[in-house]
Amino acid sequence: MASLELRPLGHTGLKLSCVGFGASPLGRVFGPVTENEAIASVREAFHLGINFFDTSPYYGATLSEKMLGKGLKALGVPRSEYIVSTKCGRYKEGFDFSAERVTRSIDESLERLQLDYVDIFQCHDIEFGSLDQIVNETIPALQKLKEAGKIRFIGITGLPLGIFTYVLDRVPPGTVDVILSYCHYSINDSTLEDLLPYLKSKGVGVISASPLAMGLLTESGPPEWHPASPELKAACKAAADYCKDKDKDISKLALQYSLSNIDISTVLVGMNSVKQVEDNVAAAKELAIFGKDEKTQSEVEEILKPVKNQTWPSGIQQS
Repeated sequence: MASLELRPLGHTGLKLSCVGFGASPLGRVFGPVTENEAIASVREAFHLGINFFDTSPYYGATLSEKMLGKGLKALGVPRSEYIVSTKCGRYKEGFDFSAERVTRSIDESLERLQLDYVDIFQCHDIEFGSLDQIVNETIPALQKLKEAGKIRFIGITGLPLGIFTYVLDRVPPGTVDVILSYCHYSINDSTLEDLLPYLKSKGVGVISASPLAMGLLTESGPPEWHPASPELKAACKAAADYCKDKDKDISKLALQYSLSNIDISTVLVGMNSVKQVEDNVAAAKELAIFGKDEKTQSEVEEILKPVKNQTWPSGIQQS
């Protein structure tokens, strides 16, 4: 069987598996997960060629980091064989992007993850903070952590795409290595595509998360709290039902759509079971061998056309 494709991440020198392991579900964010299930899913992911694992102290109020740490430790392989990303600035208690808090944050995260360093340390959902503070205080604090060897690369994450240009236009080139965008590169919303040439020109690596649009592109549908409009939810449900009638899986179709842009280094998918890991890796390998299901994809795009690129508000109004 073909192995999982590895893609370069900007100018970092890292090569990430095209499917990344999103560890938020290990924090029981989407329902119960036992420690054994968490460890087994991390093991299976690594075994099948996934080398990138992403978490945050916010997920499950630090539980995701602890579970991922146990899973990685149980692999018993050299640290250089996997790439770990965690975040700072967003916590169960709220947002705090101060230099003092993010500096403390890395030590707490390393302890929970049972690691000496993380490969990527990201400011989490920066649209909820002051972007000028991110530029003038948070990122300089992360540069000190880089010099101290606790982190290798610096990233920023969030939903509105404008936050990335705002920050990248104001920091010295090469300061921010990576951006993580979510819900903007999937069948229903591909607006991240317009930003890719800009990000490439800045030498910034691109991680895209939520190819299933936080549950919109699934047979079971999104969680109650999903912020999408009723119109967007209805259109995605119609698309999912259409796929089901045709004996196609909308989630697989959505993941393959997201994976097919090679300018995106990795597509992060939340996983909490061995079966989910196997399904996601199988979808990627099938894409590599057979290509996309163009016919079903264009039919689904037609259904979603009235709501194409519709998003939802996130964060505080930036002055």
